Amino acid sequence: MTAAWLGRLNSDPRPWLLEESDAAVRAQALVRLLGRSVGDPEVVEARAAAMRADPIKGILDAMDPRGFWVKPGPGYGPKYTGTVWNLMFLEQLGADPDDERVQMACRYVLDHTPTAVGGFGCSGSHLERLPPPSSAIHCLNGNLARAAIRFGRFDDPGVQASIDWAARTILGEDVERWYAVTPGPGFACGVNENLPCAWGAVKELRALAAIPPRRRTARVKRAIAFGVEFLLSRDPAEADYPMGYGNTRPSSSWFKLGFPSGYVADVLQVLEVLAELGHARDPRLEHALAWLVNQQDVRGRWANRYAYAGKTTVPIEAPGKPSKWVTLRACTVLRAAS
Repeated sequence: MTAAWLGRLNSDPRPWLLEESDAAVRAQALVRLLGRSVGDPEVVEARAAAMRADPIKGILDAMDPRGFWVKPGPGYGPKYTGTVWNLMFLEQLGADPDDERVQMACRYVLDHTPTAVGGFGCSGSHLERLPPPSSAIHCLNGNLARAAIRFGRFDDPGVQASIDWAARTILGEDVERWYAVTPGPGFACGVNENLPCAWGAVKELRALAAIPPRRRTARVKRAIAFGVEFLLSRDPAEADYPMGYGNTRPSSSWFKLGFPSGYVADVLQVLEVLAELGHARDPRLEHALAWLVNQQDVRGRWANRYAYAGKTTVPIEAPGKPSKWVTLRACTVLRAAS
């Protein structure tokens, strides 16, 4: 039986996404588009092949034996080859949580990147000391918390602290002091002139969405509900979320669908996290879904328009060309919305 969501595409991209030559994409497409379990033999085989090939292999080969990339320390610098970036990219690429090198990188980040207030902090220092509390920021915290959770570290005290910090700061509950970068509740961010930051909201919700529903505390559930309503308070296809410093138009980056994803979010990532949280069929997303469908080419493929070309540890995708990763992202959302 033909999947209903395929009726919105100009052509079926699944054979392309399932090619054995791109094992990392194949592994995720089997699960996300064909409904296979992670223990399915084909999924296991594809994931193993992905670990032996670039970009995952190249990223892991570049890691220092102690678990960091480029230089020791909290790992925010250099962009986008430092420790925190490679860990979040490995998660997005579907690296195997059971790989010891992946776990070593997780341990290094959990030892060197948390702040005293609980959230992960952005510091490019080469010194192996924790970043200051004032450096905790929603986008980085969400990206790293999601990676740690997906790599099996949910019960680590540092991950629990980052989740708690996210929920408390989103809701404005039990926060002893607000800092310049995170100056108030509701995703307020100093980088956005103290206004709520939708990019930060997307990243934090991606982390909270990765928590198994039965493990979500009452506070986490309230934070998720708040975040969902914030993202749905605007049409994601317009992306006119609060803008600071006199900006009257949304960042053009919202409309450049890409892979991998750092602190920038795009329209598709809003749809992804809302779908992951069970809101793919919310009528407020109809326009954004139509916008997404209109971005495909005649072969049912989406281009990578934000590829971090020449900036990552190893090349991941070419900019401006049909992208298996962006196409997989788009198809995952459309499948959930059908």
